[in-house]
Amino acid sequence: MEQSEREKMIQHHLSEIRRLEAARAAERPGEPTHDWPPRGFYWLFHIVVGMVLGMIGAAVSLAANVLGALAVGRHPLDLIRVYLTFPMGEAALVEERGKVLFFGCLLYLVTGGLYGVLFHLVMRWYASDMDRRTRFLIASAVGLGLWIVNFYLVLSWLQPALLGGTWILTEIPFWVAAATHLVFAWSMLLIDSWGRFEPYRELSDDRHGDRV
Repeated sequence: MEQSEREKMIQHHLSEIRRLEAARAAERPGEPTHDWPPRGFYWLFHIVVGMVLGMIGAAVSLAANVLGALAVGRHPLDLIRVYLTFPMGEAALVEERGKVLFFGCLLYLVTGGLYGVLFHLVMRWYASDMDRRTRFLIASAVGLGLWIVNFYLVLSWLQPALLGGTWILTEIPFWVAAATHLVFAWSMLLIDSWGRFEPYRELSDDRHGDRV
């Protein structure tokens, strides 16, 4: 099939779809219509994508922390053990059971997914059209901001109030915590292009003819 003939067929089918949608809307005036692509900001897409990218970024930051711990002769999952002091208290610092540490890793990834939504939305709203250097600086600022908010504005009072200790603050050196959040942010920035919403649109001869 020739390329021009294929494009004509695509345009024909798109026109028929629009005609059928218009006819349905005329027959059912009170029924909500579903536009494609969605008008405005596609919230559901970016929330789901941000969560997925955040989990990937958390996995990368955890892997970097494991390598760093091994390099200095520490337990590879020291970060997870300290992380588990939030639900388990001081007992998590000597935890060696594989199932508990595995659960801690999953909890770490889920937390990364939640923060990934925030990170992705900030980058989509404010930095999507900026140059690479500016995006890198913004991503770094967001990563450090998450660290400061997590450690010094939330956990500094919440963990003592609930469990009677500040193990996350005292057991994780500040530079390790900051670097972990930066690796998370840089990893998400590196794969940020995976989260761009690019719906199928009408094809035109001058722009997309070579992609059909």
